Amino acid sequence: MAVVVVGLNHRTVPLRVLEPMTVLPGRLPKALHELSGYDHLDEVVVVSTCMRTEIYAVANRFHGAVSDIRNFLSGWSGYPPEAFSDHLYSYYDDAAVAHLFRVAAGIDSVVLGEGEVLHQVRHAWQVARAEQAAGPALEVLFRQSVEAGKRVRSETAIARGTTSLSQAAVELAESRLGGLDGRSALVVGAGEMGEAVTRALAGAADRGPLLVANRTPAKASALAAAHGGRAVGWDDVPAALEQVDLVLTSTGAAEVLVDAEELTRVLAAREGRPLLIVDVAVPRDIDPAAGALDGVTLLDMDDLRAFADLAMEDRRHELPRVEQILAAEVDRYFEVAAQREVAPLVAAFRARAEEIRLKELMRLSGRLGDLDERQAGAVEALTKGLVAKLLHDPTVNLKVAAGSPRGEQLAHALQQLFDL
Repeated sequence: MAVVVVGLNHRTVPLRVLEPMTVLPGRLPKALHELSGYDHLDEVVVVSTCMRTEIYAVANRFHGAVSDIRNFLSGWSGYPPEAFSDHLYSYYDDAAVAHLFRVAAGIDSVVLGEGEVLHQVRHAWQVARAEQAAGPALEVLFRQSVEAGKRVRSETAIARGTTSLSQAAVELAESRLGGLDGRSALVVGAGEMGEAVTRALAGAADRGPLLVANRTPAKASALAAAHGGRAVGWDDVPAALEQVDLVLTSTGAAEVLVDAEELTRVLAAREGRPLLIVDVAVPRDIDPAAGALDGVTLLDMDDLRAFADLAMEDRRHELPRVEQILAAEVDRYFEVAAQREVAPLVAAFRARAEEIRLKELMRLSGRLGDLDERQAGAVEALTKGLVAKLLHDPTVNLKVAAGSPRGEQLAHALQQLFDL
């Protein structure tokens, strides 16, 4: 059994291809159950964020697992496999582990050192565990990936400055508008990203009115109240679009919320005032065709990525130290995983020895005669001590060699010699 990862991200495919591959939070259990039904996938975790969809699995055959995951993505997105197969990346065993650790550390993100992705990795693992899709192997892998991500952020400056998509989105809007002084803004979506965007906007000095809209009115009201804004009813979003200078949208909707035709009507009511829209949702909330309308500047995740690239230079100097930490964490993972792998064999070996010890004591009990408590204790201690000394070196050698070809040979020999 080995760990594999198959996926697509913002570097390998255009946004239009990545969008239908996205596994929205509400559909994550369905995706996990579908994947768990494939022949070559024994454990599964799905990490799907705004700029990546990756499936981690414990596989009994690498090529079979890749084929299963490709078929899942095809059925999920509606794209035939040949439309995206060339864009898939797949990693196996140590490369798969190293990739996940890089993701958790935020060095494979749009914004270098991004903090939000660590929470997303943890959440993906927790949901997979709750749905019984992730077992002991992925439990160890994901727990240690989270620990590696925390260590990188605490021991390096990779997380210094703007390290979240929400902050970057607000800074992008600020750069395009020449500042947020007096600018009114509408945030569409009150989920995790919407909350972070609202918080970033609320911290801007001298900003104008802040509006929040969400399909669930109570969530919009709570978020707006917490940051000095005002909630807008879902049906009142078109009217709000007529008034504001800036729109930041980040819902988890599966379909476009505002099409070009509706924005055309909004623009007529705006009387020539320009409208900046930053759509950080994947799939997108705003019809891409709206970007061609006069008076609308529509920015999406591709624009955000380009903007973030310019702000990363200082944090790039931290990459050698980050890579060093991650390499050490990967090595530690394999040590832990290898020892866990031989643990059942060691336990079986010790159980067999104990079984033999007890049988021999039983067989000789008649010849030992009636022992008092002190004598019986001495025999018990003597036999247990002999067994422990005989098992010590084989057990240590097996654990030290675990995960190596020699370790496999020793494990196989132990199984054959003692019929384990």
